[in-house]
Amino acid sequence: MAWMSSGRTNAELVDNMMANGLITSTRVAEAMRNVDRMNYVPDKSYAYEDSPQGIGYGATISAPHMHAHACENLLPSLPQGTSRPGSILDVGSGSGYLTAVFHHLSPQSLIVGIDHLQPLVDQSISNLHKDGIELGKQADGSGVIMICGDGRHGSAENGPFTVIHVGAAAPTIPEALVQQLARPGRMFIPVGEASQDIWQIDKSETGEVTQNRLFGVRYVPLTDPDKQWREKI
Repeated sequence: MAWMSSGRTNAELVDNMMANGLITSTRVAEAMRNVDRMNYVPDKSYAYEDSPQGIGYGATISAPHMHAHACENLLPSLPQGTSRPGSILDVGSGSGYLTAVFHHLSPQSLIVGIDHLQPLVDQSISNLHKDGIELGKQADGSGVIMICGDGRHGSAENGPFTVIHVGAAAPTIPEALVQQLARPGRMFIPVGEASQDIWQIDKSETGEVTQNRLFGVRYVPLTDPDKQWREKI
């Protein structure tokens, strides 16, 4: 089903993922309809293919069905309504696509995208502008900010985070990210090297951490800048 959801338009792509059971929430569907994938991929002719695509600098934008899986999994923990503000961290934010989807899912929250390559951060800012998203932290604490840094260390100054999404596979679960989860909070992270799985990490209101393996995947590694892109940066 995952690879049979391609469409001719952004709306058709989302409709096909709903028809195939990859999206079950109308809230997720609406957010993904509001973010045009064409603004986040270099090859516009494949914008609505349900497959990953290279975005330069050794990075990729995940297949749309993987973004749908992440949103559906994180949805119960995503802040909703003015009574539930929060912060959301998108590690390995790459093109900025999922950062934008999180903004539409939780507009009253602060969404922080972090990538360790400045050219990718610059590219994501341009993509978000094309998609009509205003950047910056607002007076009420909401907004979208894109920063350059080692996502394995998170962004302590902007945490704790109600939701953390990691878009590349770590060999093990980074302890810094677990520490920066709010109480309660949830993280969606691919873990492993030769063999990878998505793990759901939950932290309770009392600080208890539980880990659940969800399904197998294949992601690019969460690594150092010089290993990902060897040109001078």
